[in-house]
Amino acid sequence: MPVKLKTVSVDDNEVNLMLVETMSKNLDVDITSFSNPLAALKHIESSGADLVFVDYMMPEMHGVDFIKRVRAFCPDVPIIMITAVADDNALKLSAIEAGATEFLNKPLNPAEFRARVANMASLRKAQLMLKDRALLLEDEVDKAVRIIRDREHEALSVLGRAAEYKDPETGAHISRVAHYSRLITEKLGESEESRDLIFYAAPLHDIGKIGIPDSILTKNGPLTEEEFEIMKTHTIKGCEMLKDARSHYLKAGSVIALSHHERFDGTGYPYGLKGADIPLFGRIVALADVFDAVMSKRPYKEPWPMEKALELIYEQRGLHFDPDIADVFLKNTDEVRKIHRDYSD
Repeated sequence: MPVKLKTVSVDDNEVNLMLVETMSKNLDVDITSFSNPLAALKHIESSGADLVFVDYMMPEMHGVDFIKRVRAFCPDVPIIMITAVADDNALKLSAIEAGATEFLNKPLNPAEFRARVANMASLRKAQLMLKDRALLLEDEVDKAVRIIRDREHEALSVLGRAAEYKDPETGAHISRVAHYSRLITEKLGESEESRDLIFYAAPLHDIGKIGIPDSILTKNGPLTEEEFEIMKTHTIKGCEMLKDARSHYLKAGSVIALSHHERFDGTGYPYGLKGADIPLFGRIVALADVFDAVMSKRPYKEPWPMEKALELIYEQRGLHFDPDIADVFLKNTDEVRKIHRDYSD
């Protein structure tokens, strides 16, 4: 059974309200009548309406003013003005400008009433159908976008772990760096978009290690000066791998790969950038990466206790690390501890 259109009828004359109700039978409308226009407005604002009848002359509010008020929150609902002034073109113009859709003249003619109301009901049903289809289409588009985004995130995760096959660092390290980076970005007051971007781009920070020889990458001991110079090229290699991608995540990954070994005091590599010349994402991942590296077990070292790692961050604020980023990190150690606990190997 089709749902009847929610219809509001407003007239200060009770007889006229009953007449509209009677004539509306068998027209697929469900009428709620009001003799008080303010009460009608409150009802429409809270419950909505699909069709509105309003008298022109009412003591508490002019019909044209009523229409203007309705249009403020119901811009597309058909509104039929009922008037005894059939030949007043100025009135009709003002009503149309206010948003009236149709006119009926008093005394009401039953045949004309049914024809005009049936047309307005058909118009409203068409509007509702189009709106439903638009909402359905919007939902389908949203689903498709989510699927594409999920697949991109999955591909980024796989790419971020690619360096694991040549590097003793674990997937848990990459995951923790991503979570630390997102935490810092959030606490710095950056946008939700930036938080999402760094979370999925941070795991790409060491992707350039794919291009480093195994003899250097997996060496169980300190690197020679020559070997370290080769190791440092992983920043440039990672940038070159990602920089021409169209994906925002990969572009951000390129920036992070290149800049995450720069130091705030200008003594880092590959270019010795200093302070704010280092991209924000690079400064954030620099701290997250070092913190998790010292907290992690490696073939050449044991993991540091949490307190010692936090002391390092404090000691290196303004030297290795951006002091603002270091301060944000140190002010949120409860969340840092939770990330370390939740994403341990």
